[in-house]
Amino acid sequence: MTEQSVQLDDLDARLLQLLRTEPRIGVLELSRRLAVARGTVQARLDKLIARGAILGFGPEVSPAVIGFGVMSFVTLEISQRYGHVKVARHLADIPEVLEAHTITGSGDLLCRIVARSNADLQRVIDQIVGYGGIVRASTIIALAELIPYRTLPLVKAASQT
Repeated sequence: MTEQSVQLDDLDARLLQLLRTEPRIGVLELSRRLAVARGTVQARLDKLIARGAILGFGPEVSPAVIGFGVMSFVTLEISQRYGHVKVARHLADIPEVLEAHTITGSGDLLCRIVARSNADLQRVIDQIVGYGGIVRASTIIALAELIPYRTLPLVKAASQT
């Protein structure tokens, strides 16, 4: 992941909020609602995309709605001789692994995974730990999502600094 400092102002924050709440909105409608020129909106969008602040415009898919109702977080300890990259390649081949991050602490990687049921979760975990580079896995099943992944409060805070 590359990090780049992007300064957000109030217009950027309002633009991002509109895009987040109405992802299919067009540039012309954005400019109308924000009360700025279409060229200004397009330039702001181009800047935010080029600098990596906007990661995409694709649909968000609910794993639960498409049959993957069990979500869990798995901490993995890996064999250092395999390294993170090889283990990440293995994990990327497993569709139920939604994301993986290197971490500090007792584990080496933290993964968010989904499964169709608890029994299916066992299958996914077996597939994950079946790789020689993974020494140990510790799994926590998520019972309820209290705060979904969000960035708008962060965008608002960033625009006010």
